[in-house]
Amino acid sequence: MKDLKPYCRIAVVQAAPVLFDKAACLEKALDLIGRAAEGGAELIVFPELFLPGYPYGLTFGFTVGARGEPGRLDWKRYYDNSILVPGEETRRLGEAARRAGAWLSIGVSERTEESATLYNSNLIFSPEGEQVCAHRKLKPTGAERLVWGDADKGFFPVADTPWGPMGALICWESYMPLARVALYQKGVTLYLSPNTNGNEEWQATIRHIAIEGHCYFVNCDMLIPKSSYPADLHAPSELAALPEAVCRGGSCIVDPYGHYVAGPVWDEETILFAQLDMEQVPASRMEFDACGHYSRPDVLKLSVEDK
Repeated sequence: MKDLKPYCRIAVVQAAPVLFDKAACLEKALDLIGRAAEGGAELIVFPELFLPGYPYGLTFGFTVGARGEPGRLDWKRYYDNSILVPGEETRRLGEAARRAGAWLSIGVSERTEESATLYNSNLIFSPEGEQVCAHRKLKPTGAERLVWGDADKGFFPVADTPWGPMGALICWESYMPLARVALYQKGVTLYLSPNTNGNEEWQATIRHIAIEGHCYFVNCDMLIPKSSYPADLHAPSELAALPEAVCRGGSCIVDPYGHYVAGPVWDEETILFAQLDMEQVPASRMEFDACGHYSRPDVLKLSVEDK
């Protein structure tokens, strides 16, 4: 492992997106990046699908073997508010990272020029404003598969930061043991988790992963109030059934020993700031290095078709 910059000033953004409105989401993101920079952040992390939000609870009219025209209209509206990568929105996010002089991670709904398929993606920008990683979610969870496609590229990219390799798995990708190992094999010291898991049980998962990988686990969760949904969607019964707090957050940072460094924070918009002692990463691997001395490559191998 190369020498690491000793400390990382991180800002974890827990905020509500403006659902179905990429322009408003982008402006909010740019403002929050500026506020994080004012707090001295060297690394700024946003939740899953911050542009244009996670449409929790919506079916878009899909049932087994059928679909409805009103749902198709809502899906098209979400499609129109998904972003091209690269595109105008990524250009402005890159400029914001450059102005902040910080690394930036943010979740987006990605569309392409080649097809109408959407992807649940996480983007990482360098402090120079360059987009250095674009990770597409390998397997959308449950009914997410009706909205986003399986990743066809960008499986396990990592950014070469002053604090070591940094990678991301989105939400329930972290329940995929081999996906975690694919990141461990790349030596990640910073494991980013943009997600929509506003529940207590998820906290047990993330503390385990921090210990398993002996890395910092950055849990950046979504806040979704019912009021953030457009009132004119074609799904009044689905909107009526939602709780007032659709996703409660729970953002936090866990150190390589499984201890909370910041958070978790529930039910409020906030920016969590923390100073990460990166020397803890190699020190924590003294007796357990998952893909080093505690591995048995003569017995166990993982083959990754990375692209």
